Amino acid sequence: MPDPLDPTLTNPRSDRVRAVRALSGRPARSRHGQLLVEGPQAVREAVRHAAARVRDLYVTPSAAQRYPEIVADARAAALHVHVATPEVLAAMSPDAQGVLAVVREERPALDDALATAAAGAAGPLLVAVLATVRDPGNAGTVIRAADAAGADVVVLAGDSVDVHNPKVVRSTAGSLFHLPVVSGVALDETVDALRTAGLLVLAADGAGDHDLDDLLDVAGRESAVGPDSRAQELPDLARPTAWVFGNEAWGLPEQDRALADAVVRVPIRGRAESLNLATAATVCLYASGRAHRGVRR
Repeated sequence: MPDPLDPTLTNPRSDRVRAVRALSGRPARSRHGQLLVEGPQAVREAVRHAAARVRDLYVTPSAAQRYPEIVADARAAALHVHVATPEVLAAMSPDAQGVLAVVREERPALDDALATAAAGAAGPLLVAVLATVRDPGNAGTVIRAADAAGADVVVLAGDSVDVHNPKVVRSTAGSLFHLPVVSGVALDETVDALRTAGLLVLAADGAGDHDLDDLLDVAGRESAVGPDSRAQELPDLARPTAWVFGNEAWGLPEQDRALADAVVRVPIRGRAESLNLATAATVCLYASGRAHRGVRR
């Protein structure tokens, strides 16, 4: 009886290998409605949280031994597990680290994602919006940070990077499979939908009118301890909130900032000129997560 970890895929020049490798490009992803998920962390989360979307799992014998939980979860979900030589996995993707999955694309609509969040006990509390963010590493890192901060939805608005770009997927470290990520919607339409869902819309910008620390100081103050004139003058982070983050190079243009209810800056106390997109987004999202602690309990 053959060992279940004996490679069954051994030809790195086969049609299957070429078809999988082609998914690194947008035309093949659009044509087939599938994406690549590379590396053990991202594949593990896809298998655990989106098994119904996983079409095929590819693994080398050594990776199967190193990550037995991935193979066990995949087989328990009756997924197709293919054992391949390291040469085959490397030909499919240089970033596979011995584990790779082909997953069906999912592109949720914004209204549906917000409606699903609204059905929860607290409703949609936190949404991250990326406006014309082009760098895949930044986009993926913000999705990961939003997931960690407890966001309900992430939106890639305007001419942002394709959410299924392999580098975006890798940079999310599996968070892509934990929360809905919406794309293909204009920023003004996004803001309208968020307001309709009852969210305060804040734009993050280094020249913002409001200091993030000031907002944290008075978050929920009026409802918690009575009227406070300072609290009434500032946007309340304790409210359900959507943060809008701009492009890496030019930030948010004036017309985009004007769509928000307020523009907020992250305080910089040292000599750094600015924060990069992913860092600033993480700080803002965690500030909202802190302000929402009482609501989520």
